[in-house]
Amino acid sequence: MIAFVFTKESYAQLGACSGNSGDPIFTEDFGTAPSSATQHVTLPAPGFTTYSFLGNPPAIFADGLYTVSNMNYQQWNWFNEDDHTAGDSNGRMLVVNASFTPGEFYRLPVTGLCENTTYTFSSWIKNLTPRDLLVGGSTPNPCNVRFEIWDSTDTTLLSSEDTGDFFGALSSENGEWLEFAFSFQTNAGENSVILKMVNNGIGGYGNDLAIDDIVFQSCGDRITVEDASNNNSVDVCSSQTPYATTLTAVPDHSVFSSHFYQWQESTNGTVWNDLLGETNPTISVTGINTTSYYRSKVAESAVNVNNASCNTVSDIFEINIIPAPAQPLTECWETATFNSTTCSWDITGTQPPQPTVACWETSTFNTITCTWDVTGTQAPMPTGLECWETAVFNNTSCSWDITGSRSGQVFNEEVTFCNGSVPPPLEPNTNIPNPIYLWSTGETSNGITVPSSGMFSVEISSSTNCIFETRHFNVTNIEAPVIESVVSDGNDIIVNTTNPGDFLYSLNGNIFQSNNVFRDVPGGQYGILVRGRNCNDVVFTTHLHFYIPKFFTPNNDGYHDTFHLGGIEYFNSSQVSIFDRYGKLLKNAVNTPFSWNGTFNNELLPTGDYWYVIIVDNQKFTGHFTLKR
Repeated sequence: MIAFVFTKESYAQLGACSGNSGDPIFTEDFGTAPSSATQHVTLPAPGFTTYSFLGNPPAIFADGLYTVSNMNYQQWNWFNEDDHTAGDSNGRMLVVNASFTPGEFYRLPVTGLCENTTYTFSSWIKNLTPRDLLVGGSTPNPCNVRFEIWDSTDTTLLSSEDTGDFFGALSSENGEWLEFAFSFQTNAGENSVILKMVNNGIGGYGNDLAIDDIVFQSCGDRITVEDASNNNSVDVCSSQTPYATTLTAVPDHSVFSSHFYQWQESTNGTVWNDLLGETNPTISVTGINTTSYYRSKVAESAVNVNNASCNTVSDIFEINIIPAPAQPLTECWETATFNSTTCSWDITGTQPPQPTVACWETSTFNTITCTWDVTGTQAPMPTGLECWETAVFNNTSCSWDITGSRSGQVFNEEVTFCNGSVPPPLEPNTNIPNPIYLWSTGETSNGITVPSSGMFSVEISSSTNCIFETRHFNVTNIEAPVIESVVSDGNDIIVNTTNPGDFLYSLNGNIFQSNNVFRDVPGGQYGILVRGRNCNDVVFTTHLHFYIPKFFTPNNDGYHDTFHLGGIEYFNSSQVSIFDRYGKLLKNAVNTPFSWNGTFNNELLPTGDYWYVIIVDNQKFTGHFTLKR
């Protein structure tokens, strides 16, 4: 029965041999060129072809020609790349321009085979024509190769298989090497065959290919070696020697229909010796004291079991003898027990935990008593503390923290006096029994006089108990205000002083307020008065307050019933003219108080904007205001 597959280059195993492949019996990689220059040579022996050689120098690479070259012959935009053989510098390959008619283009006799043995044939092939390269609107013809295995007399076809049609890669990619392989079995007495490659496709445009790395290998079962526990190797402690076990060769039956065995033994896994008489699937090994290796040669026929070209070899079973280590040194709290399973000493026991100690103590482990020794003494509590101080031991800094301060209640008092007068005496009122006074001036009386403003304080303590209080006096000289300016801002009056202070402000002396801005003040002549809050001295000035209203509402509600220009009569000269939106003069007044009620010829004028021209002391104002009804 024939198995046939093909794989891409990245596939590591031969596709046709699902078991264990032996070393290659025959390999044809077509050799290497002496330099990187493109060279063409004829097919190397023992290969043979019915195609004609391209020649060197080459002729036109027509259908039915071949060459063995280290570079593809650049024809019809073929892929022009290196051969398939890995690591092969300037490697050659067989390049074929398929004939117009199907027929054999490569023949190779293969010798040195074993009878009744399964082999795998494989070859790497690349379609040289990009599948998307159109000629006359047509795609290239695919490649199609038939592989045939004939007997050595070239009279009997033993097996054959076709690749089927396969196309090249895209022109934007590299050419793609594909592996084609199939397996076959030799007959009794048969040790050579003939490989033939036949072109199944048609020539013309396409069906052009490169061939490389033709390989024949024996093919057998994959065979593992297991002990009774299904292990593939075992580690044995020297304390358990001499060691004995039973090993079994387990084939996977992927290739062989029958199995013949020869067990081997090795001391290093490289040099192997046959074990006399051990030809069964199972072997018993005894008396093992050093590391040893075991495997079995396996063949499908008894005559081939000792022929390296015909048999396969099982996996290696290693019996690793591990020297038992010397007993380790242990701490006083540890116990060492030898573990034959792991071939090591198990150390058990735990050091006694370090005790929790105070910050002034030190713990040291005593390997003689196998206990912790604790030493150290706490620092003594400090003496001579004041009545308000407390000593607390700090385990973080390992010292005594002194807390408390000579302080009690704190009082803040404001004492003011007007500019030019004398500050009043400072006399604190306290409930502390038997008080003792200490002023910031150094005096110790219960009251003091001060010459001027400033900050003064006194600490008061009791002569009989630990009670304290501190009183702070802020003595402030209230300066007389100095008026810097009085300005009208719309219908507001703003009074500014050159010096800051707690001042009160008044218009005409009626009511004093803390705000220096008077809101919504009618126009007119006003007296401006400013004084300190706690002083009687008053500064005075006059201010002519004149502003032009933005609107008026003649509805007789007592608010903004007229367009009134208060204070205009205090100017040396004045003239007022009122116009409607069309420029019609509605009212005019010269050097007289002015107030307009929104009528013309005793008729009420409608809601709307009206324009004014006002000239006071040769200063002209123009604009508009709104009459609202």
